[in-house]
Amino acid sequence: MRIRAPIVLTALLAVLATGCVTINVYFPAAAAQKAAQQIVQDVIGPAPSASAPTPAPAASAPPAKSGGGMVAVLDLLIPAAQAATPDMNISTPEIQSIRASMHSEFESQVEPLLTSGAVGFTANGNIAVRDLAAVPLAQRPQVSQIVASANDQRARLYAAIANANGHPEWEARIRAVFAQTWIQEARPGWYYQDSSGAWKKK
Repeated sequence: MRIRAPIVLTALLAVLATGCVTINVYFPAAAAQKAAQQIVQDVIGPAPSASAPTPAPAASAPPAKSGGGMVAVLDLLIPAAQAATPDMNISTPEIQSIRASMHSEFESQVEPLLTSGAVGFTANGNIAVRDLAAVPLAQRPQVSQIVASANDQRARLYAAIANANGHPEWEARIRAVFAQTWIQEARPGWYYQDSSGAWKKK
């Protein structure tokens, strides 16, 4: 028994350590969605005719809780679990630089192409040419360069966010979250591709 006890203890510690690693590498989908929405809204900016947002009504006070000691125990456990939910770090100098560049190029180059219908959002988090005929002939040679630059910035952004959060392997999942968010935040009249690759108008 004296010989086997340390072995059992070591195995138990290994199992616990494995459980901790599994928790730590969990992809924070909700935090990624929040980060993507913040960045996409910042890049796209408000619609030209958008009016000031209406303030939300004040939330009413939550009803009083009942249940005695059990509720008190749950109140101690649940906030702790919520506090452990990780946030997505999007504040590194590299990410901030990419965001600023994306916003500048979007406003001056990408947005006019989206408005004309020449390009649209793809299902993989990029933009692509949809109808080159929507662009004046003299400007058509520039379209492919604009699209290539915009997609390069997107690739760098997704990779930078994954690296800033210590998990380069999250890049594909971050890209997928952003792909949905670009389409969700697209203005009426802009085009996007569905999962089959068909173009649709927002």
